[in-house]
Formats: sequence, structure tokens, C-alpha cells
Amino acid sequence: MAEIELTSVLTCPQCGHKSSESMPTDSCLYYYECQGCGSLLKPLPEDCCVFCSYGSVPCPPIQQARLDAACEKTTDGGCCQ
Repeated sequence: MAEIELTSVLTCPQCGHKSSESMPTDSCLYYYECQGCGSLLKPLPEDCCVFCSYGSVPCPPIQQARLDAACEKTTDGGCCQ
């Protein structure tokens, strides 16, 4: 069974600075200040948080939803056992 990743590398769309950040499991991070240029990052309109817009890994709730959807598609339920 796949595990939820709790670290994501945020990449600033303004300057390209990369920063490895821990993701909260119980909330979304809506704002993030780039450590390189100071830009305030906000999620893109279709995303729930900055990790989903600028991260190497989406936030834990999105990861869990994808895992749940993948498990529902299996005929034997094997991935969730």
C-alpha cells in the first residue's frame, strides 16, 4: 500500500527557488512566502493549496483522495488491505 508523503519541494514560479517543506496533515497552506525572492505564493484557481500548485507532491488530503479512488477501482480491494 502506498504511503502519504509529508514533504514537498515548493518551486517559486517567479525566481525558481526550491524549498523542501513539511506539509500539514490537518489543514491546507494557502499562503507561502518564497525564501528566495519574497514573493507571496497563493494557490492557482483550480488548486486547494500552494503544495498542489507549486509542490513536487500534492497535499496529504489530495494524496489520500487519489489513493482512495485507486482502491475503489480494484476488483479485489487488494490495495487497501
